[in-house]
Amino acid sequence: MSNPLTLDEPSLRAIVDEVIRGLHRNGSTAPSCAAPTAAAAPRRVSRFGVFTDVAAACSAANSAFRQLQEKGMAGRVKVIELVKGICEARAEEWGKLEFEETKIGRLSHKIEKLQIVKLVPGIDWLRPYAMSGDHGITLEECAPFGVIGAITPVTHSIPTISGNIVSMVAAGNSIVFNPHPGGARCAAVAIRAFNEAIFAAIGIEHLICTIAEPSIESFNELCVNENVRMLCVTGGPAVVAAAMKSGKRAVCAGPGNPPVVVDGTGNLAKAAADVIKGGGYDNNLLCVGEKQVFVLEHVADRFMNELAAAGAAKLTAPQLARLTSAAFAPGKDAGGCSHPVLNRKLVGADAAVLAQHAGASVPAETPILFAETDVDHAFVMEEQMMPMIPVVRVKNFEDAVAAAIKSEHNYKHSAVIHSLNVEHMTEMARALDTTLFVKNGPSVAGLGLGGEGYLNFSIATTTGEGIATPRTFTRNRRCAMVDNLRTF
Repeated sequence: MSNPLTLDEPSLRAIVDEVIRGLHRNGSTAPSCAAPTAAAAPRRVSRFGVFTDVAAACSAANSAFRQLQEKGMAGRVKVIELVKGICEARAEEWGKLEFEETKIGRLSHKIEKLQIVKLVPGIDWLRPYAMSGDHGITLEECAPFGVIGAITPVTHSIPTISGNIVSMVAAGNSIVFNPHPGGARCAAVAIRAFNEAIFAAIGIEHLICTIAEPSIESFNELCVNENVRMLCVTGGPAVVAAAMKSGKRAVCAGPGNPPVVVDGTGNLAKAAADVIKGGGYDNNLLCVGEKQVFVLEHVADRFMNELAAAGAAKLTAPQLARLTSAAFAPGKDAGGCSHPVLNRKLVGADAAVLAQHAGASVPAETPILFAETDVDHAFVMEEQMMPMIPVVRVKNFEDAVAAAIKSEHNYKHSAVIHSLNVEHMTEMARALDTTLFVKNGPSVAGLGLGGEGYLNFSIATTTGEGIATPRTFTRNRRCAMVDNLRTF
């Protein structure tokens, strides 16, 4: 049965095609607003959601929220279908645009991440809950917050924005994005295109807003703006901490350093292939991606042989030392203790580029590097987001779990086990207590990619909501009718 709230395919395609033609006519491969000059007005704005002023963006988004309320559920469904349709239609173009701007990750995966936005759930997650009894009828529904201030990372600029739009608009909200500066240009291109399509379909111009030149200052302004009722942060520890101190409802996706345990009871070839698939995806930029492997010593050599057979390249001890020197610099933490500082220039770099820094040469298509390390190595303990997996030998399963806990730093983000021992699975799941726990599969299976479930690029580990859904961005409202209302 067709859904009466959805756009028919010809209508959706016509709107998407018109947006694409319009952008080409206008030369919109970059946002049409430029940096304000000294003579410019302080609140200059290009049309369709790209703002240079936070207050103006929040005000426009608040007005758009009111308009969306008037459009009802049908309006939300149209927006969701447009966003998903445009992402799929422009996946290759926008994937290239993001890759050229950010210069991190793998182009094929940038494209794929836009193609799978269609898997992000919509309004079907907002079913009401009803109660009926001797004293009347009560209905609980999911209500929108209003304007949501969203912080997005450079690692997945357009995909995170697109997934956020689907979830947040499904819940009835409007959004103001403060994207990472490294991905602000491609974010503005996408948001302008979305708004053009939305305006053509339902007449709302600024449902999705973005700050053209985002900064720490614009983030702080967004946090305190009176129109912003909720914050959603997908980023590092600093912005997460700031959002949680804002006094507003905050949904925060914090850092992760997902460990893998291989206990030798399962298929080692499959375990190796899964580690490469998850840890090598987009050059290990995914927060759920495998970052370090703890393998029982009696199968460690066989496991590493399987990694090599599946296409990973092994570094020698001297090569690992050279790469470590390039990837980390000496530093100190907040307490003054020695702490390695990540070289951000190598985040998301190809395995072949990392190999050059190690003094090695590998084929350009190599998905991932690996090396045997000790349990306290920088590549084990730091969330390094590079396609280089450290492999650590451990004596027994108990040591493996203890090492996994230490390396995960109690982020409670993600963890993976390859095992056929149900007791081992249960023990590790309880010990780490992570938001995502994947058994016998790649980490991306926890996002519904090769496993059952649904997708979103915002995973609220710090505040506990988990993989974001439309319900994540709603308030619970109860309506009660009292006394003799039952009909049976």
